[in-house]
Amino acid sequence: MTIRKFSIFGALLLGGCLTFHPDPANTDPQVLHVYKSPVCTCCQRWVQHARRERYTVTVANVVNMDSVRHELGVPPYAESCHIAVIGGYFISGHVPAEDISRLLAEHPNIAGLAVPGMPVGPPGMEGPDAKPYSVLAIQKDGNYEVFADHQPSPEMNGTVGPSADHGP
Repeated sequence: MTIRKFSIFGALLLGGCLTFHPDPANTDPQVLHVYKSPVCTCCQRWVQHARRERYTVTVANVVNMDSVRHELGVPPYAESCHIAVIGGYFISGHVPAEDISRLLAEHPNIAGLAVPGMPVGPPGMEGPDAKPYSVLAIQKDGNYEVFADHQPSPEMNGTVGPSADHGP
């Protein structure tokens, strides 16, 4: 490869990285734009959950999720394995579709919702040891409050569980 071809390839690659993520304020309010690791199966199960709940979902497999989180303003305490953007909000982690629907109906003045970490129980993280979990409303100033509390249900304690190939 010549230096010129290498430089052109490098510029195109860099340009694609810089323009890859949508501006949350300009996203379609009914389309979930999901960013996830290409090897994360729990993220794929969450995408399937959102589609079953009638959301249109686009998926981008991203190697460096830290850059997406930083660009979208997700605070470190709210991080999880994937992030989505819808209607001007970020959705970090395994937030149930019912909470996303409520968010879009109520239009609170927040940055987004998060289920921090990877608890067993939310959609995509179902398993036999499901525990109660909270969905956090992340304020624009970085503070948070509880948006919804969820208890495990019998169908959440199914046989599908987190696998060793998940991760940020």
